Amino acid sequence: MINYLSMLIGFMVFTPLFCKGLSADAIISSGEKQAINPVAIGTFLIFVLSTLGITWWAANQVRSRKEFFVAGGGLKPWQNGMAIAGDFMSAATFLGITGALYFRGIDAFILSVGIMIGWPIILMVVAERFRNLGSFTFIDVLASRFEARPIRIMASCVSLSIVLFYLIAQMVGAGTLIQILFGLDYKWAVIIVGILMIVYVAFGGMVATTWVQIIKASLLLIGGTYLAYAILVHVGFSFERLVQNAIEKSDLGSSLFIPGGWFASDPFAIITVSLTMTFGIMGLPHILMRFFTVKDAVDARKSVFYATSIMGYFYGVILVIGIGASFVLFGNDTILDEAGLLTGGANMVAIHVSRLLGGDFMFGFMAAVSFATILAVVAGLALSGAATLSHDLYGQLFKKVDDHPEKEVKVTKYATVILGILAVIFGFAFEGQNVAVTAAIALAIAASVNCPIIILSLYWQGLTTRGVIWGGYIGLSVCAVLIVLSPAIFVSVFGFDRAPFPYTYPTVVAMPFTFLTIILVSKWDKSDRAREERRAFPAQVRKSEIGSEVLNAGEH
Repeated sequence: MINYLSMLIGFMVFTPLFCKGLSADAIISSGEKQAINPVAIGTFLIFVLSTLGITWWAANQVRSRKEFFVAGGGLKPWQNGMAIAGDFMSAATFLGITGALYFRGIDAFILSVGIMIGWPIILMVVAERFRNLGSFTFIDVLASRFEARPIRIMASCVSLSIVLFYLIAQMVGAGTLIQILFGLDYKWAVIIVGILMIVYVAFGGMVATTWVQIIKASLLLIGGTYLAYAILVHVGFSFERLVQNAIEKSDLGSSLFIPGGWFASDPFAIITVSLTMTFGIMGLPHILMRFFTVKDAVDARKSVFYATSIMGYFYGVILVIGIGASFVLFGNDTILDEAGLLTGGANMVAIHVSRLLGGDFMFGFMAAVSFATILAVVAGLALSGAATLSHDLYGQLFKKVDDHPEKEVKVTKYATVILGILAVIFGFAFEGQNVAVTAAIALAIAASVNCPIIILSLYWQGLTTRGVIWGGYIGLSVCAVLIVLSPAIFVSVFGFDRAPFPYTYPTVVAMPFTFLTIILVSKWDKSDRAREERRAFPAQVRKSEIGSEVLNAGEH
C-alpha cells in the first residue's frame, strides 16, 4: 500500500511540473470562463469524498484476484444493472443528445434508439453464454475455445485500442467541461480526473468502480428528472402542449419533429450510425466485463434488464429536456456569447436549461454531476484496460501467474498507474480536438471487430483460430483506414476539401468486411487444429447454456 501511495504522490507532484512545459491554447479564454459556483464545487467535493470513502472500504474488502477484477462475482443484479446503466448515462449522452435534439430535431434521438435496441440483443444473445464461459474478461471466453496465445494478443490489441480512444474522449471532455463550468484550467481538470481514476481502480478495484457508477447514476437521474419535471410543469404535463410550444419557439419550426432531415441526403448515414450504436455496446470491453461480476447467468440477465429499464427512463427524460429547451431558452440573451451563439456550444444546452429552471443551485449541481459522470466512466475504462494488460497479457501469456494470483492484482495496480499517466498525456495532446471523433473510433472498432468475433465464437461451429486472428487484425485495419479517410479526419484535421469516405462511422463497411474475412478464412482452414476446434464446439454450447457448475455436478 505504501508503494502505491508513493507512486500516486509522485504522479501528483511531477505531472503539474510536466504540464508547464506543454503549450496549448485554451479553448475558452480566461475572460469567458464561468464564475466559480459554490454549489458546483461543494457537490463535486461531496461526490469525491464519498467515493474515496467507498474506495477505502473496498480496498479493505479485496483479498483475492476475483474480488479485485469482478467483485468476487457477488454483486446484486440491481447494483450491476445500475453500474452498467451508469456507463452509458454519460456526460456525452446527457449533454450531447440533448444538444443534438435542440439543434437537429427528432433525428438526433436515433442515437438513443440504437443503444436501446442493442441491449435486448445483448440480453438474448450474449449475457447468459458469456457469464457461463468466462471468468474476468471477454478475452477469456475466446481463449477457452481457440489457441490462447495469438487470440489473447490480437484481442488485447483491439481491446486496448477501444479503451484508449474512449479514455481520450473522456479526458478531453472532462477538461473542456470543467474549464467552462468551474473556471478551472484545462490541464488541472485532466490531472484531477487522472489521479482520481488511479485511486478508484488501483485501491478499490471493481467494487469501488461499481459504487462510483451507482452514485453518479443516481445523481444524474435525480438532476435529469427535476429538469424534465420543471419543463412539464410549464406545459401542464401535456405532451401535446410541449410539442406545440417547441415548434412555435424552435428555429427548426415544424421540422423539429419531422424525421429524416438530418440524414435526408444519404440513407446509409442512418444505417452506419444505427449499426455503430446498436452493436458497438456489444463489443465494449468494460461492459462485457460486467457479466462476470454476478453469481450466475440468471443474475447476468437480470442485470441487463435493470440496465435497460433505467436507461429507457433516462432517455425519455433526455427527450423531454431536448424538446423543452426550445421554449425554455427562447428569447433569453443571457445564454448567448458576443457572436450571438449559445455560450459553450451545442453541448451546453442542458446546462443552460438547468440554470434557467433551477437557478445557480441547479446549475452547480448539474455541472458537478456532469464531471462526476465522466469520472465514473473513466474508472470503468481504466479497470478494463488494466485487466487486459495484467490478466490477458502479463498473467496468461508472459508469467503464467495463475498459481500466484496476488501478483496479478499487483501488476493491475501498476498498469492502472501507467494508464492514468497515458490518459493525462493524451488528454493534453488532444486538447481542442473533437471528442466525438475519438468516441466514434472506439464505438466503431467495438461494433466492427469485437461484435463479429463474439457472435461467431458463440454461435458458429465452423469458426477457427486463424479466422478470428485474420478477421480481428484486418477488421481493425480497415476500420482505422476508413476513419482516417472520413470527413472527421481527412477534412477537419488534414484540411482537404472532400473526404474519400463520406461517413464518420465506418461500421456499415467495416463490420461486413470483418464478418466476411472471418468466415472465408475459417472455411479455408483445413488444419488439424481447426478440426479439433470444430469438434469442441458442442461442448462449449452445453457449457454456455447450463454453466460449468452444472456440468461438474453431473460428472460427479
